[in-house]
Amino acid sequence: MKKINETIEKKTRPIKAIQFGEGNFLRAFIDWQLDIINEKTDFNGNVAIIQPLERGMSDMINEQDGLYTTILRGMKKGKPVEEYRKITSVDCCINPYHDFDKYMALSQLDTVKFVFSNTTEAGIAYDPQCKLEDQPQQSFPAKVTAFLYKRYRFFKGDESKGLIFIPCELIAANGDTLKKYVLQHATDWNLEQSFIDWIQNSCDFCNSLVDRIVPGYPRNEITAITEKIGYQDNLLDQAEVFLLWVIECHTKTYENLLPTKEAGLNVIWTNDMSFYRTRKVRILNGAHTLTVLAAHQYGLDTVEECTKDSVISQFMRKGIFEEIIPSMDGDEEALKEYAENVLERFANPYVRHLLLSISLNSTSKFKTRDLPSLLNYREKEKTLPQHLVFSLASLISFYNGTEMRDGALIGKRGEDEYSILDSPDVLEKFVTLNTMTGDKAHNLAHGVLSRSSWWGMDLTTIDGLETMVETYLRNILTKGMVQALKEII
Repeated sequence: MKKINETIEKKTRPIKAIQFGEGNFLRAFIDWQLDIINEKTDFNGNVAIIQPLERGMSDMINEQDGLYTTILRGMKKGKPVEEYRKITSVDCCINPYHDFDKYMALSQLDTVKFVFSNTTEAGIAYDPQCKLEDQPQQSFPAKVTAFLYKRYRFFKGDESKGLIFIPCELIAANGDTLKKYVLQHATDWNLEQSFIDWIQNSCDFCNSLVDRIVPGYPRNEITAITEKIGYQDNLLDQAEVFLLWVIECHTKTYENLLPTKEAGLNVIWTNDMSFYRTRKVRILNGAHTLTVLAAHQYGLDTVEECTKDSVISQFMRKGIFEEIIPSMDGDEEALKEYAENVLERFANPYVRHLLLSISLNSTSKFKTRDLPSLLNYREKEKTLPQHLVFSLASLISFYNGTEMRDGALIGKRGEDEYSILDSPDVLEKFVTLNTMTGDKAHNLAHGVLSRSSWWGMDLTTIDGLETMVETYLRNILTKGMVQALKEII
């Protein structure tokens, strides 16, 4: 069977963007968008990908001349859709650990204007061990600093040769954080003040919020898909249809340089993304954390199953529309429209999103995603939101284990074991609480809610919360999750 690069010609265009990260997400998010921008506007630019770690996919990408297929699958107005696209926007992928000179030569390209990245949440971090003379530096911010310094010196400080960074890492203020560490490296390496001024005045570091589920290579279906498309593609990348990209620029927008609107893409350029971040964290991420731990104990395994089960779907809808959205500020109708869109995405039959995968670090997730909704609802409505409180009780019952194994707390659902993954402090505390004698529901509710280090406050000081959690928890432990949920809805 033919390979993809034998079915389509590679498109040679000027390199206008550099991308740190070659994984599934960026290829189905950034590179997919660049392909559409090339098709629908006069942008005419490709991206050169930098492999951020020594081991990665650069060889595979280059063997296919940067060409690959994306399959978008999802629901639109209740009907499943499937869209195929051959991506031609990738010029090459460079491994700087094996070809450092080729990597640094990109700094001398006059055409480059944008830098995108997804080096995971841990990627934007400061590493004091990195040095300017490293080839390359280990950390992403150090790589960026050295790359910019090479560019600054080659173009002799030309102010027009600064770069626009739009990181996609899932941390708050990702652009601001990257800039802070770049400037810290420049200072620690004793680089000239004029270079630091050039970073400040000629480069821009935008914050961004990305939203698209990318399951990646459809391993279990690849034989049937290959037969359908008629060629072999080892880089085939699967994603949901939905896409949202919010880009926060502090001084000006760059939509004239990256014409996303003209290309018809769901990209929002703004000087304040706080509403969009809060909306995503509270509704999309918050709905996950609200539901998944109760749903797993109820007997379900995936997010899609949650949308189909009458009890769980009703619990999730009530939590979103009757508690989370009323706790928020902003246009209520717009929030409801976004929530309906989220629920349609959850129902995507092509995405097998495991509840246990979402359960990772649930204590910190509840603090970030659902606790603000709980507290804001109480402040506005002068009462406690029962579905959000029930989800907190479900979190406690999910962590109902006494045995540690390979760094995980072992829970049981019927006769089946499952691994509970969280910080050692959290897991060790639950072991202690679960082995205490006496009233288990009382011990757990008080012991968990009083952990100020977990929640940022002592939750037992909130009038009525401890009693309500204890009541729900007792129901779960004595009647089982199925009956407890039916009573709550």
